[in-house]
Amino acid sequence: MTNLRQDLRNIAIIAHVDHGKTTLVDQLLKQSGTFRSNEHVDERAMDSNDIERERGITILAKNTAVDYHGTRINILDTPGHADFGGEVERILKMVDGVLLVVDAYEGCMPQTRFVLKKALEQRLTPIVVVNKVDKDSARPLEVVDEVLELFIELGADEDQLEFPVVYASGVNGTASLDADPANQEEDMKCLFEKVIESIPAPIDNSEEPLQFQVALLDYNDYVGRIGIGRVFRGTIEVGQQVSLMKLDGKVKNYRVTKLFGFFGLKREEIQSAKAGDLIAVSGMEDINVGETVCPTSHQEALVPLRIDEPTLQMTFLTNNSPFVGREGKWITSSKIEERLRSQLETDVSLRVEDTDSPDAWTVSGRGELHLSILIENMRREGFELQVSKPEVIIREIDGKKCEPIERVQIDVPEDSVGSIIESMGTRKGEMVDMVNNGSGQVRLIFMVPARGLIGYTTEFMSLTKGYGIINHTFDSYQPVVSGRVGGRHQGVLVSMETGKSTTYGMMGIEDRGTLFVEPGTDIYEGMIVGENTRDADITVNITKAKQKTNIRSANKDQTNVIKRPRILTLEEAIEFLGDDEYLEITPQSIRLRKKVLEKSERERVTKKKKNAELE
Repeated sequence: MTNLRQDLRNIAIIAHVDHGKTTLVDQLLKQSGTFRSNEHVDERAMDSNDIERERGITILAKNTAVDYHGTRINILDTPGHADFGGEVERILKMVDGVLLVVDAYEGCMPQTRFVLKKALEQRLTPIVVVNKVDKDSARPLEVVDEVLELFIELGADEDQLEFPVVYASGVNGTASLDADPANQEEDMKCLFEKVIESIPAPIDNSEEPLQFQVALLDYNDYVGRIGIGRVFRGTIEVGQQVSLMKLDGKVKNYRVTKLFGFFGLKREEIQSAKAGDLIAVSGMEDINVGETVCPTSHQEALVPLRIDEPTLQMTFLTNNSPFVGREGKWITSSKIEERLRSQLETDVSLRVEDTDSPDAWTVSGRGELHLSILIENMRREGFELQVSKPEVIIREIDGKKCEPIERVQIDVPEDSVGSIIESMGTRKGEMVDMVNNGSGQVRLIFMVPARGLIGYTTEFMSLTKGYGIINHTFDSYQPVVSGRVGGRHQGVLVSMETGKSTTYGMMGIEDRGTLFVEPGTDIYEGMIVGENTRDADITVNITKAKQKTNIRSANKDQTNVIKRPRILTLEEAIEFLGDDEYLEITPQSIRLRKKVLEKSERERVTKKKKNAELE
């Protein structure tokens, strides 16, 4: 008979973005008595990074643990965004069950599908948590039906289809086995009990030889690389001599210098751990995701973990604009390269490759959000840099050039359906489903080449007047679609002078298009100051000052009023970029610019390019 560790449960919380995973974990931490009664705990305590807090998204997987009536429950909070799907997949290897959190109004969304598919493939035991049942628009019973349909569609077996359902309100810290919001119990006791009752206990094979596999990486200046993972077999102790089975087949011997366990929001040093425990190990400087730690006398590697390949790449360059060094602390190529290489210590889905130039690197990631978060972190740390337009990574599969295809789910009001179908058509999107649930909202599902989605968000928001919701997740690699896919159709307004933008100068050009800068902004020649209404670029003088004369103006007392400029966020600016443009990023500013700043030189390069195409 197999021995089980009844004192332990390992679960992951999976869900679509913003369905309330992190808030739910907060409540589980608070209600389990993990914190002292006088201890201050932040909202969304698991989102420790500034950007996570500002945007309300989880970027990095976090692990924590609570004790409930003598049972230790290890909880892994996972990212919900498609760009961080690789993290989700690896985390699911460390657990025996999942809490699938679904919003009681929105129901199943693209990432719900993605994370559930991964969980079912790993044969994990699910518990469905219908969250936000306190909302006026909640429809919990219909959502459970949707979830059941999704389980069937994804090929769940009979055991998995018998999933228990808990109805909860993460914000209020209440839960119940009854769908009626009026019958919510005052705490989450029923959820804790469902976890202990339904999620399988880990097998206790701690007498056998050690097998520990790394699923996540962390880095610390004092102890170097830290491998976080699960002890699948045996026991590991501080001071023990072990072998690290590398992914390339090599074996390296190390001594375990430190072990850490997780409890609440703290990482605590421990002396030993055994089968079923989730721990962190330090002392192995080149430990990597998917590698196995085992005794030197019994070298047996576990199956390596699959790491999601990047689908998007950008060129990162040192800043060479006229305003270089005004705001940043780190501007040299050696500092930027050092920072990018250090990111590789913990981010396994990122790739950094050298180019022909010592001042430029090709950086590949899982998507625009993945790369823009790296850029945002760098600018907050005091870096100045430039980046090029994102491009999808084309792969060769069976002798054919293939590109990433995204599954796109769009929820829009009925009156926007026509324009969305048309805009998706121009981006080579293929509609696979359309559901009108009678509430005035229509759900459309498309398969679209990933390059067709670059820069689509802004157009989507204007087509739906801000009422649309778009979500997408990577589906597969398919043969490259011929012809132009997406891209920007308008030209830009480019400054011909260096100086400060003036209200007078702006008034003279605002009917040419949409401006991106406010009066009094420092401008240089070749900087992009707006979007043209037509498809050609035009140079403009935005720094022009009004001529001073001693003649009194007839309309002197009228106040000059200009339209509000459109100030782009970092993501919007990355999406806006054209092939011959860079985005300059400094701690306080983001500036769009032409790669070639001088107008005459730019015209010469364009002419040369056209002649080459004609030949």
